[in-house]
Amino acid sequence: MSANNEIITVTALAMKDCFTEILLKEGFEKDNASVCADIFTANSIDGIYSHGVNRFARFIKYVRDGFVNPAAVPTLQHAFAGIEQWNGNLGPGTLNALHATKRVMQLAMKHAIGCVALSNTNHWMRAGNYGWHAAKAGYVFIGWTNTTANMPAWGAIDIKLGNNPLVMALPYKDEAIVLDMAMSQFSVGQMEMTAMKNEKLSVNGGFDKNGNLTNDPSDILATRRLLPIGYWKGSGLALLLDLLATILSGGLSTSEISKENAERGLSQVFIAIDISKLSNQSSIKQVVENIITDYHGSIPADESQKITYPGERVLQTKQKNIIDGIPVLKKVWDTVLELQNGTADLTGIRYT
Repeated sequence: MSANNEIITVTALAMKDCFTEILLKEGFEKDNASVCADIFTANSIDGIYSHGVNRFARFIKYVRDGFVNPAAVPTLQHAFAGIEQWNGNLGPGTLNALHATKRVMQLAMKHAIGCVALSNTNHWMRAGNYGWHAAKAGYVFIGWTNTTANMPAWGAIDIKLGNNPLVMALPYKDEAIVLDMAMSQFSVGQMEMTAMKNEKLSVNGGFDKNGNLTNDPSDILATRRLLPIGYWKGSGLALLLDLLATILSGGLSTSEISKENAERGLSQVFIAIDISKLSNQSSIKQVVENIITDYHGSIPADESQKITYPGERVLQTKQKNIIDGIPVLKKVWDTVLELQNGTADLTGIRYT
């Protein structure tokens, strides 16, 4: 392994303490700094490094350049029964999204189902974080966000769609089943991390400058022509997610966000369902267990590979990283340490 790809391990406690110290220096109030640091650390513990430690420096750049307001809090714009519209006021996307998740759970507790649509917010980092939060509290959760344009419509060459991540989650035993997916074959963060390690994607993830499908993440990031999941199906789903996020929140669409000089002012939707209020609530746990047992009984094409449900590998990674430490590219952690001691130069970090 080259020095450029050197991996070190950092304990979860050391990572969170470092993040917290940096956020306090950047103007975050104490409790918000702790919560924000915990989200970045939790994403890293779970193995979602692209939206954890690897993205922390970019988040700080957004703060320093005024795209994220550390002091902003979401404000209620409109409410009717179980649906509410909130303005994120360009506050930290993680804190806004956590607020919306907690609020939609309160609405579901009262109305059985609740919906919070959030406008004018920032990147929420890892979508699955909010699915885990709600599902472990006993709720079914559905949420999505729009993004800046980074993907062509199927059959097009110019960039009109966002890859608009979607998360769906439900309680399972003491944990959850959580599907967290972008509408592109690979998230931008995953491609950036793969490129950083000078590796190739496992399958084709987009188009190069000549319009050919490629598994080279650097070529795809250069063209920003990400490949939609399921080709035309992912393209259509991305469009509908953008339409619904924009309409329900009263916020900006992907086309409008893309006119900004950085990815900000996003629109997001959070839906929670209190399944304890369903007529079949007493049998739900067993129904889920039966389905997962049957699913696990699948015959793998590769006998060395286990068939896992969405989120199952996250639990395995989490356990390993808590015990062994979080693996981090040394050059990434060096930048974090430079942020801590005040010597970091963030001018080379892209906004998107």
